[in-house]
Amino acid sequence: MDTTAAVKNRLSATLLGQDFSCAEQNDSLLGAYKAMAESYAKIDHSVVVLSDFQSNRSYIYAGNFGKVLGLNPGNSMIDSSFEEAIFSKIHPDDLIERHVLELSFFQYQKKQVADQRQKYSTSSRIRISNSQGGFIYTNHRIIYLNSLPNDSVWLSLCVYAPSTYLDPHPGIDGKIINNETGENISFHKYRQFGKMLITKREIEILGLVAKGMSSKQIAGHLHITEYTVRRHRQNLIYKMQVSNASEAVKTAMIMGLI
Repeated sequence: MDTTAAVKNRLSATLLGQDFSCAEQNDSLLGAYKAMAESYAKIDHSVVVLSDFQSNRSYIYAGNFGKVLGLNPGNSMIDSSFEEAIFSKIHPDDLIERHVLELSFFQYQKKQVADQRQKYSTSSRIRISNSQGGFIYTNHRIIYLNSLPNDSVWLSLCVYAPSTYLDPHPGIDGKIINNETGENISFHKYRQFGKMLITKREIEILGLVAKGMSSKQIAGHLHITEYTVRRHRQNLIYKMQVSNASEAVKTAMIMGLI
């Protein structure tokens, strides 16, 4: 499994693994949000994706900008909360950072009161291949529109629009924005929320694995049993949705955990 797939699996497990058992599907409210998403795409000419994590389904509204990305015009529904038709067009390096940003955004949002979440969004600039086969800079935003009574995030909105800033720049310039106050949480600050995914001890062990230490060496260094180290390593592999400890280290480095 490559690093992009590992990070995507971690994001999928986080969003789709929420507890949705407490609520029935609210079709009327979903219909209202679908209408808003469609109207926004028409007004802004952008591509808007409304994701329903409870049903694992997405509604894609392709405004005129969709033609530039080679997307079919109009509206469509897919049986996935993730718009793979668009993800497959994003530069691999930018796609990883986009997923890491959403993981951090999710953890940040879980610290907020549910009815206040709409005022926050992510902002980033990613490279997406166009219908001509080249890459173009695209502004990308994520907004969590609605949460269930038990605090699970139900609906998410992703917006893809042309960027006016075309100068090459490393990274996606990811931020979390409070759209009410204008406050920005920059890349280095928002990465701290990714550390909520794993424990302090697990981060410590990951760092030692990254230095090439064996389980036996780590056990001696931390004054714990080798069995405990192996258990932590297995927990890390499970939590990060990877195949082995080496992939866990690579994923953790990209996520800024170590």
